[in-house]
Amino acid sequence: MKNFRELKVWQKSHQTTLDVYRSTKLFPKEELYGLTSQTRRASASIPANIAEGCGRGTDADFARFLQMAMGSASELEYHLLLACDLGFLETSKHQKLASEVSEVKRMLTALIQKLKADR
Repeated sequence: MKNFRELKVWQKSHQTTLDVYRSTKLFPKEELYGLTSQTRRASASIPANIAEGCGRGTDADFARFLQMAMGSASELEYHLLLACDLGFLETSKHQKLASEVSEVKRMLTALIQKLKADR
């Protein structure tokens, strides 16, 4: 069993989730159960899936959860773009968050490839 807190990809995705939560505080109140909730859920799902995968018994299971984290990261990318296009998120803030998500996706890809190579 791996300690997820030691993984740089978990640390980065956790920080991104904190940034997303701070940024979505400014979304319109009528979006609380819509885009705000969906964006936060997708963001939190990334480090949550990494953590759950670390608790699994095999590298194959871990890789499967990393793939789910990757899917959540792609979903988050879209929600952030939508929020920007709707004017809920400033362009500069969107660019910063989108860059963070892209970095997380690169880190996930590298870890997944490493796990596959080790098999």
